[in-house]
Amino acid sequence: MLHHLIDPILIMIKDGVAAWGYWAVILMMAIESANIPLPSEAIMPTAGILVQQNKMNIHLAALAGAIGCVLGSIPSYFLGMYGGRPFLAKYGRYFLLREKDMELADKWVEKYGDITFFVCRMLPVVRTFISFPAGVLKAHFGMFVGYTFVGSLIWCYLLTYVGIKFGENMEVFTDIWHKFDLAIVLFCVVGFGYYLYRHLKHD
Repeated sequence: MLHHLIDPILIMIKDGVAAWGYWAVILMMAIESANIPLPSEAIMPTAGILVQQNKMNIHLAALAGAIGCVLGSIPSYFLGMYGGRPFLAKYGRYFLLREKDMELADKWVEKYGDITFFVCRMLPVVRTFISFPAGVLKAHFGMFVGYTFVGSLIWCYLLTYVGIKFGENMEVFTDIWHKFDLAIVLFCVVGFGYYLYRHLKHD
């Protein structure tokens, strides 16, 4: 049942990156970083497949992903700064943000300081909502942007490399399923399913 919801999104991601290249990566990663469920776990590996096919450059793909993350994180940061917890309580569910997410971020920042924003950018699920708490906690904007960029760059390199390795073995999947679209969907569906489950489940 879940794959009927996920499959069209994943195919849209693949087609968008294939058609628009780095600009699509920037836009989609910005959307993901703005707390909208468009997973980097599908976007960057798709770019990696295109790198393997010599249609994109790994460094430019990772850079585009990191830039997109920063651009998408800034509105979420200021939303947190000026909307605060009252905004989270009233509208958080529309952005897949929960009070438990905020409490988790509180604990991490209290324990590790600003470096939290760097570490969280390399963690699945957590990376998508950390910008809002950073604004609520009034983290130093320059530090926040810097940590967001560097952490996201590392994350994007990692996922792009995953896509490259997947592309190198594409024939294994195409021999089984005979369709490129289906191979990409099956590669991403488990991670995206968990992503949605983690954000939409009841507390």
